[in-house]
Amino acid sequence: MSSQKYRVELIGIERKDELMSLYSKEVHYEERADIYGCCIKLLTNLKYVKERWDENFYPMSAYIRSHGRLVVVEEKDRPLTVLYDPLSKTTFLINVDYYGWIKSIALATAGDILEDEHGINSVHGACLDLGGQGVCLIAPPGTGKTTHTYGLLRIPDVRILSDDWFFVRLSGIDALAYGSEKNFYTPADVAQSWDEYKQLVENADFDPQGRAILNVRWIIGKGRVVPFATIRKMILLKRDPQDDRTVINVDPDEALNFLEKQDFCNPHLLVRDARKTRIRREFFKELLQRVEIHMVNTVSPPRETNERIKELCKAR
Repeated sequence: MSSQKYRVELIGIERKDELMSLYSKEVHYEERADIYGCCIKLLTNLKYVKERWDENFYPMSAYIRSHGRLVVVEEKDRPLTVLYDPLSKTTFLINVDYYGWIKSIALATAGDILEDEHGINSVHGACLDLGGQGVCLIAPPGTGKTTHTYGLLRIPDVRILSDDWFFVRLSGIDALAYGSEKNFYTPADVAQSWDEYKQLVENADFDPQGRAILNVRWIIGKGRVVPFATIRKMILLKRDPQDDRTVINVDPDEALNFLEKQDFCNPHLLVRDARKTRIRREFFKELLQRVEIHMVNTVSPPRETNERIKELCKAR
């Protein structure tokens, strides 16, 4: 379920108004999330979506006007549908039963707002802090980003900002990363790779997709979840059985080429036109000039690969 299996159809404001009129009577729950200062409102008739949303995101005051909206509903005899109005920042998710897509589209909605209006870009990746040094893992789906994020979190002095999505503000020579999720939507298989998380997984309520909203503070401690970090290193992950290398040297141009070919490693971007692509390309081009870059091929067993990633994180 990690790769994109839905298509976003862009709609105009008139169609948005029609759909809001149609589905407004279906809405039983309204919740607001604070996603890096953006008020993203959830409108849904699905209790399990409301409950996961509340566990996942920090709440926003009901008095704050929403900047973007997600309407999540079920409708009989209609296929899975995702519609987005870029003008009002409103998304309709019809018969989407995977919470991972719902929360990712909420984050993408905030990202769409921030990159246009505030020069803040979103990154679909993990970000950790090791002794004041921010390290981000960016990877295409299915290459082990979550597995290796939780593997690194076993290091006592590593703190985590995000395991899936973070926002970046370029300031002077620094790249400042900010998290936005209160708790993480985590797959059960992290305990298969790392015994340390078995207790966390055993006590969790997993959905049919094998994921649950987990408060990792129960295992690692409250002080090891942090709101921001200064990125010093970027580790790109790939999984290529035809390449016998584990650690691969790449320069900024090679890294940018990799990211562009992988659609910036983000399967949940809502708008993919030439203007948005140019914004994202320029952002990553600048980011790559500010950080130390490595690439790791994750075809080896997780423990072996994670040791190599640890070495890269600790190296100065």
